[in-house]
Amino acid sequence: MDTSGMYVGLDIGTTSIKVIVAEYLDGQLNVLGVGNERSSGLSRGVIVDIDKASEAIKNAVKSAEEKASIEIHDVVVGISANMLKIEPVNGMVAIGDQAREITDQDVRDVASAAIIQNLPPEREIINLVPDEFVVDGFDGIKDPRSMVGVRLEMHGMLFTGPKTIVHNTKKAVEQAGLNPQLAVVSPIAQGLSILSDGEQDFGTILLDLGGGQTTAAVIHDHRLKYAEVDPEGGDYITKDISVVLNTSIENAEKLKRNYGYADATRAAEDNQFPVDVVGQSRPTEITEQYLAEIIEARLSQIFDKLKGQLAATNALSLPGGIVVTGGVAALPGIVDLLKADFDDVPVRVSIPDQMGLRHPSFTQALSLVNYRGQLNEVDLLVQSALAGNQQLASQVAKKPAPATTSQSQAAPQQATATTEKRNKQTTKKRSQGFKKFFSDFFD
Repeated sequence: MDTSGMYVGLDIGTTSIKVIVAEYLDGQLNVLGVGNERSSGLSRGVIVDIDKASEAIKNAVKSAEEKASIEIHDVVVGISANMLKIEPVNGMVAIGDQAREITDQDVRDVASAAIIQNLPPEREIINLVPDEFVVDGFDGIKDPRSMVGVRLEMHGMLFTGPKTIVHNTKKAVEQAGLNPQLAVVSPIAQGLSILSDGEQDFGTILLDLGGGQTTAAVIHDHRLKYAEVDPEGGDYITKDISVVLNTSIENAEKLKRNYGYADATRAAEDNQFPVDVVGQSRPTEITEQYLAEIIEARLSQIFDKLKGQLAATNALSLPGGIVVTGGVAALPGIVDLLKADFDDVPVRVSIPDQMGLRHPSFTQALSLVNYRGQLNEVDLLVQSALAGNQQLASQVAKKPAPATTSQSQAAPQQATATTEKRNKQTTKKRSQGFKKFFSDFFD
């Protein structure tokens, strides 16, 4: 299947909302526009005020639209792994009394059969990932279409989350005037995008150090097997700095970004800098090492809690070690601290290699676009069965048209963001869009 197209990733984080418009072509991502706005209405990775969150999403989308010179309608949105439940499911449907070729609809029907169960009222399905199909007893099949049979089975993994989190996320996106065409558990998208084939196969711990929370996920056999969320992240580090140094949250955040080290042994004891202290007319001088000790104390506390939970699942013995990403992963010395706290488990930091986005905080938004680009036709059919998403199913039968005659026709046909306006632009216009993107980004 040719998965080339233009897609939009929406990362709704506690501290910032990021929107990335990218063209997926021959397995490569070409970033066309980026929106990065401060979050509002979120607490510890969860939307608590839909109105404020939707407004922040609008601002981020508008920024990405201006830089990419397109109109955005459809987005791929990430769902946090809070209270995530993973369970195996099986489905079976009869093709007919006599053998016939298996169709797209049969794949959707068997996926629907796999999710027929009594879910608790407080939970909602986020993703269904097929492991294999079985046709008349022959297993190990990845794509059963066009095969002949009388019985079709599917074995897969079902991912469910709290209905409040899923509903609030989708509602905020819709209220921002967007269509959440596809929702995905964030570690699933990250694992597929930033881990090598060997890391996904043999097993790796994916550690996302976000602003509002820290997520530890275990990827093994190319599947998300476990996820644990600690409700502490970069914001807690900032608050610690603010309390200990008696300075404002804004100043504490600047100190963390400009002078912070994750590992106190990496900081200089003789390097001092001024800190504005509340109630004092003159700044107070503190050392780089003292600031690092405040940061390290909070990070070690987070890591110690996650270490116990990961050890209980034997994840610490996986060959892939730890791959860390997220905004806090940008702190110097984070690898050294992780190795010390996790008993020398192999650690590496994942940083996007796209120009202008070389910061671990952009990993999630890029992963969402990359995840959508790598979905094959069977994946789309299975996902479309979750909520009767005919738009996803239609993309299997017919690729989105390169141009449309009206905006009402464009929304259901586009893969994510392509509109008639963009397709009629000249090469000069598109070049200007690129120049504007890089100019704004490096200002």
